[in-house]
Amino acid sequence: MSTTSTPTHDRPMSRRAVSAATVGTALEWFDFTLYGAVSATILPKLFFPSMEPTAGLLASLATFGVGLAARPLGAITCGYLGDTLGRRNLMLATVTMMGMASVLMGLLPTYAQIGVWAPMLLVLLRIIQGFALGGESTGAQLMALEHAAPDRRGRSSGLLGLCSPLSQILANGVLMGLAATLSAEQFDAFGWRIPFVLSFVLVVVGIFIRLKVDETPAFVALKKAPAKQADSPLASALGSHYKTIVRLMLFFCSPAALFYLIVIFSLSYLTKHLGMTQSMGFMSLMVANVCAIFGALGGGYLCDRWGRKKALALGSCMTLLILVVYFPILDTQNVSAIMAIMGLFLGFTQFQSGIQPVAFAESFPTHVRYSGSALAYTGANLLVGGPMPMVAVWLMSQSGGSPWPLVSLCAVINLVSLGMILIGPETRGVDLNAVAEGAPADALTPAILSK
Repeated sequence: MSTTSTPTHDRPMSRRAVSAATVGTALEWFDFTLYGAVSATILPKLFFPSMEPTAGLLASLATFGVGLAARPLGAITCGYLGDTLGRRNLMLATVTMMGMASVLMGLLPTYAQIGVWAPMLLVLLRIIQGFALGGESTGAQLMALEHAAPDRRGRSSGLLGLCSPLSQILANGVLMGLAATLSAEQFDAFGWRIPFVLSFVLVVVGIFIRLKVDETPAFVALKKAPAKQADSPLASALGSHYKTIVRLMLFFCSPAALFYLIVIFSLSYLTKHLGMTQSMGFMSLMVANVCAIFGALGGGYLCDRWGRKKALALGSCMTLLILVVYFPILDTQNVSAIMAIMGLFLGFTQFQSGIQPVAFAESFPTHVRYSGSALAYTGANLLVGGPMPMVAVWLMSQSGGSPWPLVSLCAVINLVSLGMILIGPETRGVDLNAVAEGAPADALTPAILSK
């Protein structure tokens, strides 16, 4: 089977699809990130006040993990619908669901007002957020990449990879600005709620942008050959592509774990363990996420030039090296050094995340691409991403404040991830539309695109 792309790529539609996916996903990540930022600082005392401080922090971070735990359900449900009904409509539904859950979260009474119902409703809304993001992440990636020209898929992937750090900048910038302009009492009383309530705007913006994008060429081609469609995309993905799903999931465990270690646990570590102010913690994360944007773009660009495997291996080796010196540099409490090491760490973590969308999309045929990619992506977050902040807090408490047990655990995860990168196939140049004709992506011999 030839892997040369036959359809003519509609470049204006391709740019529109990438823009819609990037902006819409960044808006959804903004909502999800807001919760992550306040779960380590504000929510323990508002929703779990009866617990001692460490237990309250663990309970608050557990609700963060609940959102990640709900993502596989969203991935499975939206993956099935996206593989059978198309990518576009699912993207409209997920952005609406995320925005409405965030608005309600901003209006939620605290434990002091309604008692145990407060944390219960918080968990419910967090589950809805996780469900929406589980379907959103992969769907937006496929919307952009199935529209993209083959020789620019990596660049499009890098743009998708910047959604998370961009949302971190926006969320932490808003919270830092509110913390700087309001008193501590005002921020705890209502200031943290403001960005959640304003999520209503995200619903309107997200729907408007995505209404302008057509269904992807790969899915349109699949619909023209219904005999090639799986009766159950999920069953087909798990039955015929489970090895690929497991390999990709284990690869992404390291970027997922390190991402949440940096953006969630590090904020708690800086403010609770080292005694830095919240505003300084938010500023450090903001600088790190600026670096992460360049990391995601760099990963996407280099994987178009070097191939997916070589670029991913570079990012994985760099995070392993940085991990060894990360906590010792944080412990210096030197602000410039802290910002630099957090920037490098998150930058090379997001370097890999900028390649992840295209590496996943090119590994599955069209009829199971949504289901397979979503299961691998959300599985990694469920396995290590969501639990990482809680595991980090627990290990630190058990080790008397020493970070080395945590570093050792993350190093093992990083090494497993690197191994999965090295044993996987190179997929640069695979024609996503040719895969729609029914051949498994791993069975294709990728055509290396001429430069």
